[in-house]
Amino acid sequence: MVLGWSVTLLAAGLLSGCGTNDSGLQRDAARQLQARVLEVTQASSQNDPGGALKALEGLEAELQAAQAKGQISEDRRRNITTIATAVRADLDDAVAAAQAAADKAAADKAVADKAVADKAVADQAAAAAAAAAAPVETPAPSPEPEPEPAPEPDRDDDKKGGKGKGSD
Repeated sequence: MVLGWSVTLLAAGLLSGCGTNDSGLQRDAARQLQARVLEVTQASSQNDPGGALKALEGLEAELQAAQAKGQISEDRRRNITTIATAVRADLDDAVAAAQAAADKAAADKAVADKAVADKAVADQAAAAAAAAAAPVETPAPSPEPEPEPAPEPDRDDDKKGGKGKGSD
């Protein structure tokens, strides 16, 4: 809003009394400067402070060229320069505000991205902890085979008349 008023003030200062020699501004120079003011105004109305600053630089260059050719009086140049300086300050403020907003948005996005990443890590850790705490079903051990009974010793001694119980 302030920027719009500043640009309007610049246009009004430039246009007041243009085209006559009494105004300190020759008609051709006035047309060129008006075209530059229009560029500044259009960029400002499109919320493009960077473009408005570039157009303002063009206006200032045209103003210097007009003065060098003797198409503008010193008083008139000083008046336009003063207004252009005020517009430049407003544009610089608008650029700084836009940059601050962009920086804040980037910082907010970084914080949000970090929160999402932290949540994902926490979710993974919780899932891993739950998996570790869950009972693990292990297959039942297969029973060990029972040993086969040992073969009985041969009792051939009894048959051969060996020393058994009844042979003494």
